This record gives sequence, structure tokens and C-alpha cells, in this order.
Amino acid sequence: MAQSNGFALPGYQLRVGSTRDRPTVVKFMERTYRELDPQQPTGHIAATVDRYLGRDTPLWWVDVDSAADSAASPVGAIWLGQATDQRSGVLHPYVLMLYVAPEHRRRGIATALLAVAEAWAQQQGHRQISLQVFSDNPAAQALYQSLGYYPEAILLKKTWA
Repeated sequence: MAQSNGFALPGYQLRVGSTRDRPTVVKFMERTYRELDPQQPTGHIAATVDRYLGRDTPLWWVDVDSAADSAASPVGAIWLGQATDQRSGVLHPYVLMLYVAPEHRRRGIATALLAVAEAWAQQQGHRQISLQVFSDNPAAQALYQSLGYYPEAILLKKTWA
């Protein structure tokens, strides 16, 4: 079921998600955080999803393209929200989540999902899209930069007991 939006990876298919996918969005976000730091608390994720998941936040899933495995869970996803450019004040799409299951990485899924999101943003008349990546995730940083994303700000944090 290849889509006309440019997603054409052999062995995979793209489908549009909805607010009914809330439990799977939570599960994917929890996986993302646990992979980066297994000790990181994830209790806040469900509340974050509840705050932002809506009809105006596009969501796409990637499934293995196999009729024999039609009930399998998705292997990748991208979910967009909205952000305000702090310099120009322009409202634009923001990648809230991009996740690909480890056993399906390095096959072009993340690149294809970003292309779908970018095409959607352009069709909506937006001139930019943004995302945030953790500083201790060099593989994701390298991917994003290879696709033309560039650092614009540095998030600084101070913690205390």
C-alpha cells in the first residue's frame, strides 16, 4: 500500500494514525526514552501525549508490508505537533516523536518518515520544520544533519537536589 506522499520502501507500508492510537504513541515514546537511558522515568509521557495528541497533530505509522503479519504492531512512527519559532514568531510543524524499532533501523525508514512529514508541512504552506534531539544521541544527530537539519539553539539546563 505505497502512498503517493513519497513513502516507498520495499517491505514496508505507511498508514495514517489518529487519536485512537494513543496507547501505541505512549509505548513508542517510552521505548525512545528507555533506549537512551533505562533509568529515566517515563511516567510523564502519557500526560504529554494526552496534552498534545489531537486531530491537528499528524501521525504516521510504518508497518511491515506482509499480509501474513497484518496484526503486527508498527515498526516506526513520526508524530508532528506545533512550535513557535522563537526568532520570527512563526508557527510551524515540530517533530514530537520519530521512532524506528532497533531491528528495522538503517533501512531508510526514519529518512522516509521525515520526507513524509516535510512534504505534509510544505503542502500545508509551512516553510520550516523543527525537531529536538538529545545531546547524547549522536546517531540521530548525524541522520538529521545529513538531511539538512542544523542546530539553531542550545538547550542549557541546571539541576539541583
